[in-house]
Amino acid sequence: MNDKIQTLKDWVEKSDNIVFFGGAGVSTESGIPDFRSADGLYHQQYKYPPEEIISHSFFLRDPEEFYRFYRAKLIPGADIRPNAAHLRLAELEREGKLRAVITQNIDGLHQMAGSKRVIELHGSVHRCYCAQCRKPYPEEYVNFGEGIPRCSCGGVVRPDVVLYEEGLDDRDLSDAVNYIRSADVLIVGGTSLNVYPAAGLLYYYRGHKLALVNTGATPYDDQADLVIREKIGKVFSQI
Repeated sequence: MNDKIQTLKDWVEKSDNIVFFGGAGVSTESGIPDFRSADGLYHQQYKYPPEEIISHSFFLRDPEEFYRFYRAKLIPGADIRPNAAHLRLAELEREGKLRAVITQNIDGLHQMAGSKRVIELHGSVHRCYCAQCRKPYPEEYVNFGEGIPRCSCGGVVRPDVVLYEEGLDDRDLSDAVNYIRSADVLIVGGTSLNVYPAAGLLYYYRGHKLALVNTGATPYDDQADLVIREKIGKVFSQI
């Protein structure tokens, strides 16, 4: 175990007020592609750029094309399972050490691993509702059907995810700010910290044990107390 991982392990062992903030890199080790890596969705070829397809205006303009992309690229496969990072975070919560997981991911893997206090900043593919009357629908109706899913009122049923051009939920943001502001140890993992307003949440941290675990550099590296350039699963399997 290298010195940096040992330092993080020491922080975790001595704290009962840990908060984890994670991004796409937490799920890539489970087989879910991210957006910005060399083989991520931004670097694949489609009729429209991915960020345009999963925007609010595109959803309204061409829901059929939206759902072709959404079902093909954003729904986790049946063989996708939580990895070492998801599982260890759930254990830390059960041990009374982890206060909350704040995630930018929409795959539900933290809950599948057993985490209870999960703030999903960008929503979840496992919840769906009518965009017109807000009636809830089971995910199977939207995620595994064909064509445009319609509500009994005639509206389009959509996944409960935050699309481009849409704002984050105020309550989720408020909860995330409160957890981060009061955290003793803040572990940030698997995120480039380039997506706002989510990345801006780090400014609310008031402690002196900010650990960034990511395979690449982030804009916050020089503000962190500890920077570990490793895969998130490898690190969490050792702490």
